[in-house]
Amino acid sequence: MVFLEERRAPEWPATRMGPQSTRRDWRPFLYGGMSSCFAEFCTFPIDTTKIRLQVQGQRVAGLRELRYRGMSHALVRISQEEGLRALYRGISPAVLRQSTYGTIKFGVYYTMKGVICPNPADETLLSNVCCAIVAGVVSSSIANPTDVLKVRMQAANDSVRQKGMVRCFSDIYQQEGVRGLWRGVGPTAQRAAVIVGVELPLYDFFKRYFIQNDIMGDSTGNHFASSLLSSLGGAVASTPIDVLRTRMMNQRALLHAGPAAAAAASEGVVPAHFYRSSLDCLYKTVRYEGCRALYKGFVPTWLRLGPWNIIFFVSFERLKQLY
Repeated sequence: MVFLEERRAPEWPATRMGPQSTRRDWRPFLYGGMSSCFAEFCTFPIDTTKIRLQVQGQRVAGLRELRYRGMSHALVRISQEEGLRALYRGISPAVLRQSTYGTIKFGVYYTMKGVICPNPADETLLSNVCCAIVAGVVSSSIANPTDVLKVRMQAANDSVRQKGMVRCFSDIYQQEGVRGLWRGVGPTAQRAAVIVGVELPLYDFFKRYFIQNDIMGDSTGNHFASSLLSSLGGAVASTPIDVLRTRMMNQRALLHAGPAAAAAASEGVVPAHFYRSSLDCLYKTVRYEGCRALYKGFVPTWLRLGPWNIIFFVSFERLKQLY
């Protein structure tokens, strides 16, 4: 999530003109979306390794083999076997996702803060966390179809990736209906809420700790260190939900039986009957692969959250200075 530094960021100029101007301000939406897309593009290869690590080892044809031993091994093997471009397969729906998810999330967050606390001096950590959780849940639920596309294109084999974003979207809609585009929306919303709820207070704690103990001032170095540490907490809390989310999204429920059912297995997509719900996915993952399977992709999850937020806020602040 991207709400690590909102309480410290300078208020929008519109706040000096009253709360009504803040509610109509379009800049949080636009700048949030643009910065999110840039951060997504810069860290996308790490996300690809995370998806590959999370889907491997399932008791499903095509996904049983443990092809990757970790993030570094996945980066090297994917590059050698599929080329460097494979690390960016699925980038189109990922950027589309951030243009909707990031735009809505950041815009809703600042708008809600302006409504609840018109005076910035009245803001509290609890009110900001509540606004961030609501913004995260709403935006992730709306942008879920683009997340499903991204996961399918990152996890499946070349026959799926080479179809392109529009063709994959059409296939999911025709074969699985509207429900297929919102597969895994429950874990997705839960993950968004957990990441924000954990990262915000941890970021505040570490930033204050560094300043009060004269370790670092209110500087870029402090922000970077606090982001990495708070991202560690977010990764610990959210990775199990992220594993379930990825596996549910990679599961296909066909509207009609036929050749497409056989093709699903060959494309590395999990058949619908394997996981009946998020709880069933949790049970089968732990039963067949052990508790450690819930933390597959933990390292790339953590290493991606920190740089993602740093890149986001640097570009976000630069955009704010332009206008």
